[in-house]
Amino acid sequence: MKRFAALIFDVDGTLAETEEIHRRAFNESFAHFGLDWHWSVALYAELLLVTGGKERMRHFAAREGKPLSDLTDARLAELHRYKTTRFGELIAAGACALRPGVIELLNVAGARNQRLAIATTTSRDNVDALLRATLGERGLGLFDPIVAGEDVDDKKPAPDVYLKALDLLGLPACECLAIEDSRNGLISASAAGIPVLITRSAYFRNDTFDGGFAVVESLTDLVGQQLLP
Repeated sequence: MKRFAALIFDVDGTLAETEEIHRRAFNESFAHFGLDWHWSVALYAELLLVTGGKERMRHFAAREGKPLSDLTDARLAELHRYKTTRFGELIAAGACALRPGVIELLNVAGARNQRLAIATTTSRDNVDALLRATLGERGLGLFDPIVAGEDVDDKKPAPDVYLKALDLLGLPACECLAIEDSRNGLISASAAGIPVLITRSAYFRNDTFDGGFAVVESLTDLVGQQLLP
């Protein structure tokens, strides 16, 4: 671990188990706008294979034969804005904490002068809401750069977010370590040439992660496997 100059974190499922909060925010948004949609845990697990909230909703509508004429770009953007606001409210109210081991890893990285970055498909508003709620205002300054879904043309599993993060860091891929929880994340970072540490999360626990640098159940396992010292 200490040979890497920078650690690049995914957000949802990696920094925190946020997916259930996202699911709740989606369902509350559907109800608010009078849509007869409800995403169960099992259905949401399938939909997570499609990265990006707006992309996920459009995919669901097409899959279920919902009238796409009612889901205009403007309507979709309005629905997604409401969902993002609701997610932020739930996070601010303490609905989700950072995953075990995250604080310890951030502290160790800081002591080693390793740089911290974020590469995610979620929106910047969602990132800021989580960092502010869990780490306070200092959390917003811990990660530089933060590359979010709206910053690139193609989301994971495309490598765009990681390629942009590398460019902003000014570092070669081999000097960085991506920390992810999903196969889409592994594919994305690997396509950018970055080694990937997987920390299994609730929704992607059973994914296969061939080619990963290491796979752990939790970032707390890094201490037990003597990867942190």
